[in-house]
Amino acid sequence: MKTEQQYFEESLTMAEYMEQMTTKLKEPSFKVYESFNVNSEDEVIQLLQAKKPHILAITEDWCGDAMLNNPVIRKIAEAAELEIRCAFRDADTDLIDRYLTNGGRAIPIYLFLNDQGEVIAKWGPRAPELQQLVMEMRAELPEKDDPSFEQKQKELYTNLQVKFVKDPQCATWVYEDVKTVISKALL
Repeated sequence: MKTEQQYFEESLTMAEYMEQMTTKLKEPSFKVYESFNVNSEDEVIQLLQAKKPHILAITEDWCGDAMLNNPVIRKIAEAAELEIRCAFRDADTDLIDRYLTNGGRAIPIYLFLNDQGEVIAKWGPRAPELQQLVMEMRAELPEKDDPSFEQKQKELYTNLQVKFVKDPQCATWVYEDVKTVISKALL
């Protein structure tokens, strides 16, 4: 069984990953990346610079949450001068199966690794505020056996993706929650 460090070493950088994206989420992902900024004077950035973990993202380019989260985490890594790499969830499910969310292979998941390759923090797949938003929107869907369910669900995900790009609060929620997790793990 491969270690998280081995997955890290075999993976693309986040910049390479984003460049090679092939889905319709590539452009929105870059819009988030271009519009979101990190304050390099932020305490958590300085903490990351001091501790120097490296980050392994478990992701796929069809994922709407990854479309939002990957650019935010990339900006954090760049501000703290950390290396961030991406493992594809579906290429080798052994890795994601170690980090299930409520029994499912939810992504993206970000693993913060120390110099020895040990996982010292984990974040993902969503900030609590975004999870609440998704749950509220899903509650409005018709029952699964309703003939309109699939279309309504597709519309829900499209609307979420638009919101993730256009509403800067979404990226801020991700950033603030990541900061909380990192601070607890590294202090």
